[in-house]
Amino acid sequence: MSSPTTETRRRRASAGTCTEAACTGRGSQDRYRELSHGPLWPGKATQIVLGTVRAERFKLCHETIIPKMKEALEHPGNSACLSNFRVGAGLEEGEHRGTNWSDGDCYKWIQAMAHVYAITRDAKLDREMDYWIDLIARTQAEDGYISTQTQLDPDKERWGKRQFHELYNMGHLMTAAGVHSHVTGKTTFLSVARKVGDYLYETFASRPPELGRFGFNPSQIMGLVDLYRATGEERYLELAGIFVDMRGSGPTPVMPWGRPEYDDSHRGDQNQDRVPLREETQAVGHAVTAIYLWCGAADVAAETGEAELIEALDRIWRDVVEKKMYITGAVGPYHHGVSPRGDKVHEAFGRVYELPNATAYNETCANIGNGMWNKRMLELTGEARFADVMEQVLHNSAISTMDIDGTSFCYTNPLARSDWTPVLSQDSAQRWSEFKCYCCPPQVARTLAQTHEWAYAFSDDGVWVNLYGSSVLDTELPGLGGVKLTQETDYPWDGTITITMDAAPQAEMALRLRIPGWADSATISVNGEDAESAAVPGTYAVLKRRWRAGDTVTLELPLRPRLMMAHPEVEAAHNQVAVMRGPIVYCLEAADLPEGVPVHEVCIPRDIELTAKFEVELLGGVTVLEGIACRRRNPDWSDRLYAELPNAACERLPIRLIPYYAWLNRGQHDMRIWLPVE
Repeated sequence: MSSPTTETRRRRASAGTCTEAACTGRGSQDRYRELSHGPLWPGKATQIVLGTVRAERFKLCHETIIPKMKEALEHPGNSACLSNFRVGAGLEEGEHRGTNWSDGDCYKWIQAMAHVYAITRDAKLDREMDYWIDLIARTQAEDGYISTQTQLDPDKERWGKRQFHELYNMGHLMTAAGVHSHVTGKTTFLSVARKVGDYLYETFASRPPELGRFGFNPSQIMGLVDLYRATGEERYLELAGIFVDMRGSGPTPVMPWGRPEYDDSHRGDQNQDRVPLREETQAVGHAVTAIYLWCGAADVAAETGEAELIEALDRIWRDVVEKKMYITGAVGPYHHGVSPRGDKVHEAFGRVYELPNATAYNETCANIGNGMWNKRMLELTGEARFADVMEQVLHNSAISTMDIDGTSFCYTNPLARSDWTPVLSQDSAQRWSEFKCYCCPPQVARTLAQTHEWAYAFSDDGVWVNLYGSSVLDTELPGLGGVKLTQETDYPWDGTITITMDAAPQAEMALRLRIPGWADSATISVNGEDAESAAVPGTYAVLKRRWRAGDTVTLELPLRPRLMMAHPEVEAAHNQVAVMRGPIVYCLEAADLPEGVPVHEVCIPRDIELTAKFEVELLGGVTVLEGIACRRRNPDWSDRLYAELPNAACERLPIRLIPYYAWLNRGQHDMRIWLPVE
């Protein structure tokens, strides 16, 4: 089934073209509300209070990650290179450097600056963005095309190969430009993005056969919807829908291995191009391209209200979350493999319940993409299950890639590491500051810079609190009036969240608090008295009343350590447990064991008592879990594969578990999330 007609989109997008003022203030929020067919529209905290986990990471992004990332983007050995824009603008001589997707990773860095600027109003960031936007504009071809990997390479032609990543680069440009325009009020970057959008419309809207199945990593779908939301130009939304329709639109032959005419590593399931999205039932292929496709489709559905598209996304979501997602929220276990339909795949989803630990790929871009997708599904449906996954990602696999100083990164995110673990494609024994594929660090940067924008959402009757962390929300709700509230908490280390209503509308307003699915005994009080609102795990508790300035809401979430088990078909976790406290997944790292005790000899008693303890000097300040475990001594495994089970008694052993995201910060040590249960 095709997406809604142009006329349908025209009626639904009748808010018109935005002016500079409308793009930068609350009018832009109102316009998103008019266009969106989901029950929620995004909210933005106007201030984040330092001292909490989210605020500390925002500060780290502002003061360390962004400037250090510029050094990496200027490093001659890095795969993403800002210098291409100086060459493209004629400021210096040279050839293209880096990967085909270098431009897109630079745009993500600019987007991160724009999100930070929205909060800090740091004039240095404003000048930095202006400098690079000017060079980008001067690099852009007259007809709107821009991709330095082809412009600066005479051996490459436009749209010569999918692997050139032109659409990926242009998509990230349009998204970054929309953010920049909104937060600065300037139209310099948006003008570049308009030319890109117009060029893409002229090139792809007619669906020429030679380009009908061209796309690979489809950030252009999100980018086009972002451009539509920033400008009101209907053709951008129309083209986004066309790109969704194109995926899987033609028959893909079975591709026998070893035949050169079929050895295209970006065909079939690898590229989500074997089955039309509206008919798909499972998550297959490259995890980043898959999730970018689903994010873009969710954006299109938010504007068109198409039920069939939403139903398909929900179907795929259940396949991911119920059968193919790690406990950390990570996705995409395959370095290389075969899809359920027999296609070669890499950096990809595997078969159901196929979740290896030590060899897990789990690319950071895919993990963060999972959070992005769930944010969109939340806004489409208002269902807390999506916010739960969003939080699961943000506290675990989205940040396990980065060291606590914000200067070094990993590309992959395994759930176990030992001397026996092979170092496969994109794996590294240590974190790095420059890399052969630098897409993940700017993905982290732009996410940390905007997480406060994921914390709240709005509907016609009030405010939704999706994520907990100290912040100030100051906004104007259409039809209700001004709202200002202050959230104070040390979450996720402490389960007490206090929300003070500093200013409230005259009319009745709903305040919806997300009760995480793990919070089995949450309580809510208003001004010290029982709120009499059900705090059901996995839902939003609704507090609807006429609020007054000074009203205080207190939410208590039970942060008890929990022993988690996996579905019995997950062989890699059979008869093992993982430990969680709140949204945090914990791991055992050899650095926290007595010398000479290997991680693989540690077992977790079913009745273990784990005590939470905040260690201010450890790993940037974390809550650790301490308890008495069991050590089962193993035989000497040198030169053998099997051995008789020793009849040895369990030895009591004190252990300390740390948050998984903080591993690999104290040198190379064995690490495991899943531990044998005693």
